[in-house]
Amino acid sequence: MSGPTWLTLGRGCAAALVLLALAIGLSTTYRSPDAARAAGKPTFRPATYAKQTYEPKVVPAIKKNAVAVTTLHKAITADAAAAGKRYGHRSGTGPYSYAVTVTGTAGSARGGLLRVAVPGLDKARVSVQIGPAVNGTALRDAPGFISFGQFTNQVEYADAATALNAAMKADVLESFDAAGAKGKKVTVVGAVTPLTADVLTVTPVSIEPAS
Repeated sequence: MSGPTWLTLGRGCAAALVLLALAIGLSTTYRSPDAARAAGKPTFRPATYAKQTYEPKVVPAIKKNAVAVTTLHKAITADAAAAGKRYGHRSGTGPYSYAVTVTGTAGSARGGLLRVAVPGLDKARVSVQIGPAVNGTALRDAPGFISFGQFTNQVEYADAATALNAAMKADVLESFDAAGAKGKKVTVVGAVTPLTADVLTVTPVSIEPAS
C-alpha cells in the first residue's frame, strides 16, 4: 500500500478517536466524591443506628418473643434444628439466636458473667453478660428483623451488633449492682446464641428482681 493511502487511513483513525472521545465526554456526568456519596446510601453511623433501633425496636421484639430458658433448653436438647425453626432466628446458615427469659438465683460475678441458678437446669450453665466487655451478636440476631442485606458490607453489619451491645450497656448494666444481686432471685430478659444446650450465655435487655 502506498504512503498517501496509509496517511489517509491514519488521519481517519485519528478523527474517529477524537469523535469517540467527544461522545464519551458528552455522555458522562462527573460528580464530586461528596455528590457520589449523597447519591448512594448515607454514611453508616453506629451510634445513630443504635439510638434508632435498640430501645424502639430491639427491646420490644425480644420482650415480646422471649421463651422461658427452661423451655428452650428442653427443645434444643430434644432437636436443635426444630428448636431453631420454632423459637429462633438466624442469618443464612449461621447459628440460631433466641429471645429468652430467665428466672433464678443470682450467683457470683466472674469474668464479666453473672451465673444464675435456674430451677430445673441443674446441669446447664446459665450466665448473664454484665460487662465491662459484652460480646457476640445475639441482640442483633435474635429479634429477627435485622439482616445483612440492610447494610453496605460486613463491617457495617458487625458494627451494628457492637453498637446495640453498647446501647444495652448504657441502658441496663451501668445501673446494675451485681454484688447486691448475689443470692437474690432475678428475672432476666435477653438474647442468647447457645454454644450448646448446656451453655447458655444471655445478653440482657432487662434485669429485675423476680416477683
